[in-house]
Amino acid sequence: MTPAALSTVVVPSPRRPVDDEDAVVAPGRAAAYQRVLHQLVRRELRTLADVVSWAPDGECARTGTLTSHAALLARVLLHHHAVERETVWPALLRAVPEHTRDTAAAGVADWTVACSRIDARLRDLDTAARQWAVAATRTARDAFARACRDLADDVDTQTAHEEATLLPLLDAFLTDAGWTAISRSARCGLPARQRLIVLGLALEDCCAADRARVLDGLPRRTRMAWRLWGGGRYRAAVVRLRGAPPAG
Repeated sequence: MTPAALSTVVVPSPRRPVDDEDAVVAPGRAAAYQRVLHQLVRRELRTLADVVSWAPDGECARTGTLTSHAALLARVLLHHHAVERETVWPALLRAVPEHTRDTAAAGVADWTVACSRIDARLRDLDTAARQWAVAATRTARDAFARACRDLADDVDTQTAHEEATLLPLLDAFLTDAGWTAISRSARCGLPARQRLIVLGLALEDCCAADRARVLDGLPRRTRMAWRLWGGGRYRAAVVRLRGAPPAG
């Protein structure tokens, strides 16, 4: 997944203001985007595991709400990994200087192994979700919660390593033009309602600079939709999911 998913991207890359085409875009857009997405997924997996452990037995509507949120997170994360694998890391390896290429290649190799494990965990999570939906038992619910926590543990480890090894290289060597090309080529395909939910998840605990970067990178119609009704619908969706309003 890239900033394609809110118009066709989930967390869009920032773009130059339309009234100042000569303005200099702040460096590090790709790495900043990655960190926002990592923060979203880490928080939501931990929160989901906690909320699932409180869910009542045999309440189909509640089970559906929780497993649907897990499916959304899985779709976002799988798309993110696909874009990294197919476009981000190849672009990085082309961009780094010769003396850094071995370091970058080793980081990408480590990433590949770790994310293959996470993608397998996502399949396990889907299986646990379906078993809970069918069995509607405490045992199945607890197995789903464990699958969320196991996945969260792997995501914590993998993203920490990526942020320490690969993201500094993105900051240093991937140009704005390279990141823009990646962003334009990515297509996530989420429905409009889910795009706004993911936008809300991304904004929830962003710092002010990241929040401004995300919102400024959106198409005008999406910013308007967020301000007119998207924020309110996101808040209502979070209350249904967690039993409490968003933190931000």
